[in-house]
Amino acid sequence: MTTGIPAYTPDDGGLDDQVPFLARLEAEDRSALLALGRALDFTPRMVLVRQHEPSTHVLFLVHGWTKVTASAANGYEALLALRGPGDIVGESAALTGRPRSATVTALEPVRAVAVERGQFKGFLNRSPATSFALLGLTTDRTRAADRRRLEFASMSVRERFAVLLLDLTRTHGRRTPDGIELAVPLSKQELAGSVGASREMVQRLLKELRDKGAVSTGRRTMLIMRPDILRRIAAAGPTAGIPSPPGPVED
Repeated sequence: MTTGIPAYTPDDGGLDDQVPFLARLEAEDRSALLALGRALDFTPRMVLVRQHEPSTHVLFLVHGWTKVTASAANGYEALLALRGPGDIVGESAALTGRPRSATVTALEPVRAVAVERGQFKGFLNRSPATSFALLGLTTDRTRAADRRRLEFASMSVRERFAVLLLDLTRTHGRRTPDGIELAVPLSKQELAGSVGASREMVQRLLKELRDKGAVSTGRRTMLIMRPDILRRIAAAGPTAGIPSPPGPVED
């Protein structure tokens, strides 16, 4: 199966947590791995894997974007990450045999390749390069989570929220005549969970930004009209890094 995802080399400036798993593999290994699975199609809002369910397979995203969320016992839900083309989903649960630690939901039409847990582990045994690529991905995500945990501690909720919106405009923004439309439909609860705040706090922050003319919001839609205002808010903190959950995401 052709993915259109180029392989990365060590001189590309260093692999970090933003480089998807399939992009870390040589073309031969990538093709051989995907050939083990079966293609699955998901419509928007369909669940690819569900938190607490047993793990039977790994998913490789070929087209489309998903959101990774987790819910606490009291019902609090947090957005942990966005996963897109080239990313791997469910690898931690597949390797450990533990239940899924998060729910992955399609944000748009998604095509993925499902590889059974046993076949995936067998391929890793036969391909040291693929095993090292997976280890590198895990290490990069852990290191990034440690760095962002420090950023969280040094920023107010207001600053973290501004940085989150700026990051979403860069990675999932569509330019329109009126501003930059966020192409990912996220709820206020999911936005709140991604910056460690309450839903009520996010509602207050959004009202403040609307009053300033910085954003316009609808049901799971948002238009960024004045990114300069968000940049000023984000710059008020000691750092302007990208906020992330306080630990690495394990699907």
